[in-house]
Amino acid sequence: MNIIPAIDLINGQCVRLTEGDFAQQTTYDADPLAVAQRFEQQGVRRLHLVDLDGARARRPVNLPVLEKIARHTQLHIDFGGGLQSEQAVRQAFDAGAAQITAGSIAVREPGVVQHWLTTFGAEKIIVGADFRHNHIAINAWADQSEWTLSAFIGEYLEAGTTTFICTDVSKDGKLQGPSLPMYQELRQQYPQAQLVASGGVTTMEDVEALAGIGMHGAIIGKALYEGTITLEQLQSRL
Repeated sequence: MNIIPAIDLINGQCVRLTEGDFAQQTTYDADPLAVAQRFEQQGVRRLHLVDLDGARARRPVNLPVLEKIARHTQLHIDFGGGLQSEQAVRQAFDAGAAQITAGSIAVREPGVVQHWLTTFGAEKIIVGADFRHNHIAINAWADQSEWTLSAFIGEYLEAGTTTFICTDVSKDGKLQGPSLPMYQELRQQYPQAQLVASGGVTTMEDVEALAGIGMHGAIIGKALYEGTITLEQLQSRL
């Protein structure tokens, strides 16, 4: 299972939100590059980089930070936030992203994302399946769509998507454990999908449980910054 630390960006700084609420923001480091380099020095190979400013602006804002991290590390970066057009996706790849994550646009404009899958290749496009109470959440998690999580993943699997980041919005940043029953159900329903767990991963027991049910990856954010999981503990899985 891939261990994927997260860096969320606001004003070029490394922050974490609780349940995606911009009013519940904690700033952990003013230098995201230094954070990324610390991850890499500890053996991390992948990074989930989210442009929260971009998510609100509906256009990438922190591309210079992406470019700096890509230039000064060897990390495999997936980048998301504000990617609403093919031009923006190309900008992200040009700045050094190895993959991009399509979030709300995958709900609002599935034809656009299906075009990206064809244009850039399914291995380059991750679909963000952000959910709350089994329904897909959109617009920086402020709204709930009519899509159920399961139906949404099934639809995009048929369109050729291979990898999904499944974020439980209700657990994100709360350090209360991930949605294991939901992930287990999805693994049984869609064994061919590469599912990445996100939201609530708090302890090594959580990591082992996710690996045990066959998740493709686990994104870890606040737990690393708060020290409930350490990179030293993760060494055996890096």
